[in-house]
Amino acid sequence: MIPVKGFDGKHVAVFGLARTGLTAARALLAGGAKVALWDENAEARSRAAAQGLPVVDLSKADFAQFDALMVSPGVPFTHPTPHWTVRKAQTAGVEILGDIELFARTVNAVDPWKRPKIAAVTGTNGKSTTTALLGHILKSAGKDAHVGGNIGAGVLGLEDMHGGAVYVLELSSYQLDLTSSLKADAAILLNISPDHLDRHGGMDGYVAAKRRVFLNQGKGDTAIVGVDDAWGQNICTELLARNGRTIVPISAGRSMGRGLYALQGVLYDAIGERVTEVADLSRAPGLPGRHNWQNAAAAYAAALALGVSPQDAADALMSFPGLAHRMEDVGTVGRVRFVNDSKATNADAARQAMSAIPKFYWIAGGRPKAGGIDSLRDLFGRVEKAYLIGEAAQEFGRTLAGAAPVEQCGDLLRAVDAAFHDAAAKGRDAVVLLSPACASFDQFPDFEVRGDAFRSLVHGLATTPRQAAS
Repeated sequence: MIPVKGFDGKHVAVFGLARTGLTAARALLAGGAKVALWDENAEARSRAAAQGLPVVDLSKADFAQFDALMVSPGVPFTHPTPHWTVRKAQTAGVEILGDIELFARTVNAVDPWKRPKIAAVTGTNGKSTTTALLGHILKSAGKDAHVGGNIGAGVLGLEDMHGGAVYVLELSSYQLDLTSSLKADAAILLNISPDHLDRHGGMDGYVAAKRRVFLNQGKGDTAIVGVDDAWGQNICTELLARNGRTIVPISAGRSMGRGLYALQGVLYDAIGERVTEVADLSRAPGLPGRHNWQNAAAAYAAALALGVSPQDAADALMSFPGLAHRMEDVGTVGRVRFVNDSKATNADAARQAMSAIPKFYWIAGGRPKAGGIDSLRDLFGRVEKAYLIGEAAQEFGRTLAGAAPVEQCGDLLRAVDAAFHDAAAKGRDAVVLLSPACASFDQFPDFEVRGDAFRSLVHGLATTPRQAAS
């Protein structure tokens, strides 16, 4: 745990008692703060109370007594409307922050020789894989690396900081909205496409949140920017105009005069005076598909900025095992292979897996994002048949009408069973792909639980396979 500095003796309200809130509350207490915890979910409150944490009904509390309000990332800050705790804090003049800001202030409060290095990773898609990959490279090179944030452990639940450590943090736009003091030695913006627009009041707000990953950087720091979309290109141009830090553009599809880029799977380093070949990523088992070329370029660039040698970084790219729930091969039953891409919570993320597999039986649906799957029409020819689940099922069915066969399954159990039956009946090698292009919250707490459920269902098929023609 990282005890929070700067709040000793102060009174902090904590709203949202899932992983982030509970971890932050314990870290605040360890740093000498007084905390008052609340959640609208009675079960969450009971769990906190059972752990001996002070639960206080914030809806009845006088916010003038608090020095700060710590909210979990899922709590609306500005849009669609500010959460009632946010409004109460604003009325009382109470500062509002998140756990990443608590971490940043703790880093800034320690002596310079004790401060760790920080790598911050964001982007609409690929940030979890890039974060895990960078952590893998650093650990493979003998660095004392700790991975967390929006992936794995909450940042304040990581091992306490010390000189020589490196914290690799995945940051969502929600977290960045609540962060103002973080200074990343290496900051990565992979890509931007429309997502969470209701939460940020539109595309301008979403882009503004993402670009906050570069806040407070200066001389000696490195900004790594994906330039395969217009938003990334613009941000990279603006950063280059300001100078003051090292700028490394990255691309997964075109050569550049300076930066890192991949062409047909081969990663090239054009940061220095001459272009060198880094690695043939098509031979890296944990990095399938073009989208992973961009992830690899970003992680490689950040690793170099953090002191890893080019050879060590290249070797670690090839040994990366991959990330759970992201094009994860979870098993083969007969001649049917099952791929878990549950982390594809929007159409752009689903595109990455769909583009990497020539033909597949597609399980999709959940709670839809703006635009649905309209942007994937060019890939519908790859779909042998679609098995639709969740709130998006009817909408997705209308979009797919005439382009691919569709079966309305409702839930994941029926979808897996139907897809396996149809794929096995073909009597040839086939792929069943769970790449929902949707959030999970209509039927599952998060994409990880959805992916775990898919894996369990596949393992159930493997132990009691049904006859293909039954």
